[in-house]
Amino acid sequence: MSPLNGDKVPGVTSVVGMLPKGFLGPWNAKLVAETAVDSLGEVVSIAMKDRQAAIDFLKGAPRRFTSKAADVGTDAHDVFEKMARGETPGRMHPELKVYADHFSAFLDEFQPEFLHLEQTVWSETHGYAGSFDAIMKVDGEIVGADWKTTRSGVHAEVAIQLAAYRFADYILDPETSDQIDIPKWTGGAVFHVRPEGWSLVPVRCDEAVFEYFLHLRRVFEWDREVKDTVLGQPLNVGAKKRAAPRRRSA
Repeated sequence: MSPLNGDKVPGVTSVVGMLPKGFLGPWNAKLVAETAVDSLGEVVSIAMKDRQAAIDFLKGAPRRFTSKAADVGTDAHDVFEKMARGETPGRMHPELKVYADHFSAFLDEFQPEFLHLEQTVWSETHGYAGSFDAIMKVDGEIVGADWKTTRSGVHAEVAIQLAAYRFADYILDPETSDQIDIPKWTGGAVFHVRPEGWSLVPVRCDEAVFEYFLHLRRVFEWDREVKDTVLGQPLNVGAKKRAAPRRRSA
C-alpha cells in the first residue's frame, strides 16, 4: 500500500508469478517420491496408525522443502545486507556462515559500491511495486542486483523481475515517503550462492524484457480482477422439459 495515497498495487513477484510453471508438477511428484523412499520406515509406521496422516506427510514434502529453503534465503539476505552496509553480521549458524564467506569473497573480488539496498520501487504508470536487493556500481557501471540461494540455479524469469525494478517510476522512502530517482542501470546481475560456491551472473533486463512484465501485469489483472466478472447466470434456454408422468386409469 502506498503511504502517499493508500493505493494498493500488486508486487513484482506476484506479477512474475503469472508465468506458467509446468515444471512444478514433475518437481512435486519427484520430491514426494524421494520422501517416500528416504523415509520409508517412518511413512509405514504412520500409515499403520493413520492412513490419512501418512498421505498428508507425503503431500507436505514440497511445502516443507520450500519453507526451509525460504528461511535460509531470508537469513542469507539479512547477512548480505549487513555486510554490504559494512556491518559485522555477528554470530551465526555454521550453515549460514558459509554463505557469508562466499559473499565476502564476492565483495573482495568485485569491490562493488552499493548505491541502494533493500528498498522499494513504485510504478504509478503501470500499477505495481516491489523491493529490490541492491543497486550497485561495479567497474564504473550501475547494475541492479538480486541475491539468489536457490539450489536449482538462476532462472530466466529473474530478468523480468529486474526489468520491473529498473523501469519503475521511483524509489519510495518508507520513512519520509520521499520519491527518489532510480539510477540509470547499465544492466542486471544475480549473485547466486550455494554452500559449495558462488557466481555473479549477468542478466539482460532491458525495455524489451520489461514489455513481457507488462503483459504479465495484464494477466494478473485478468486473474485477480476480471475473470470472476465475465460469466453471467445460466438461463437454461433450450433445456428440455421433462414430460409429466401419465396417470394410470383405475
